[in-house]
Amino acid sequence: MTVRLETQSDLDDAVSALVKQDSRLKPILARTGLPALRRREPGFEGLAAIVCGQQLSTASAGAIWGRLSAAFEPFHHDAIRTARADRLGRLGLSAAKIATLKLLAREITASRLNLDVLAEEDADAAHATLVRHRGIGPWTADVYLLFCLGHGDAWPAGDVALQEAIKVGLGLTMRPTPKQMAPLAEPWRPLRGAAAHLWWAYYKVIKRREGIVPEPE
Repeated sequence: MTVRLETQSDLDDAVSALVKQDSRLKPILARTGLPALRRREPGFEGLAAIVCGQQLSTASAGAIWGRLSAAFEPFHHDAIRTARADRLGRLGLSAAKIATLKLLAREITASRLNLDVLAEEDADAAHATLVRHRGIGPWTADVYLLFCLGHGDAWPAGDVALQEAIKVGLGLTMRPTPKQMAPLAEPWRPLRGAAAHLWWAYYKVIKRREGIVPEPE
């Protein structure tokens, strides 16, 4: 069963179901209240925005994305595919990010990557499709599935904020690694994406700042 988190009501229902599935989440929800749904633009634009945010502070990523999206409006993969690399570099993109965006643009143009189809695949299959492309790591893939496609079972195991929240909330002695995060999230299938929203809300409570802190990919 594939669950979609398209609306705030979808997320509210999913979190309520999660708490019934796993009683350990009851005190977490009591601290946070129902978390707010996070959504971004789907398609190439949304994926490109996430790529721009890899390994950067929120402020730096926002500034670069602001310049890039303003320079290419409407934002389309063909425009990025044919843009000169030096122009993209002047907008603040690193050589690695330019290479990633151009690769994605070529794959979409050649119909080797169909971002619409990912919305119909289960989370693990869609994740595997995305990470086959150079420059798209696990965190980027999972954040795209969750925020852009509203995939209810996407699980960004490499997100440091999630790791820290789970460490505190479950009373672990060490922050779990991305590999350890997978079995920890098994009780929350097929609602791992809703669990991520809840744990990010918990991170905000305990750290008094927003979550979404990727590990280097």
